[in-house]
Amino acid sequence: MRIGFASDIHRLQHGNKLMLGGVDVPHWQGEVAHSDGDVVYHALAESILGALALGDLGSHFPDNDPQYRGIDSAILVRRVVKMMEDKGYVVNNVDISITLEQPKLKPFIPQMRSNIAELLNIELDAVSVKAGTNEKMDAIGMQLAVKAESIVLLKEKE
Repeated sequence: MRIGFASDIHRLQHGNKLMLGGVDVPHWQGEVAHSDGDVVYHALAESILGALALGDLGSHFPDNDPQYRGIDSAILVRRVVKMMEDKGYVVNNVDISITLEQPKLKPFIPQMRSNIAELLNIELDAVSVKAGTNEKMDAIGMQLAVKAESIVLLKEKE
């Protein structure tokens, strides 16, 4: 078994889309990013890379490469899943925490969990997604940023 952890944070800006776990969350601001900015998918993909000792997300998908401009982050997760499978591993389970002051994410979490389970080819009960605030402290608390953290446990394919 192998374990990986990753964190991703993006600035928020008025008028941008707020993409979280493959869900376009209605809000007046969204991530500033080279790709679609989905911090959940970015943290997820990087935690898998970390578990495999394959470096960080930016080394595989550089933000100065035009082919990744505006890319759907689900595509990046699928590519990382392929790398994982090629190395003989599958996901046992994943636990993701999102920190964002507004909006409240509870209504969107079931769809995020379903999207992640589908991308990873695992059962829904192996995917945990939680959301919290930063109690109005720091950039997240002042609604200037969103952060996601992911921890993943991989096991060898049977």
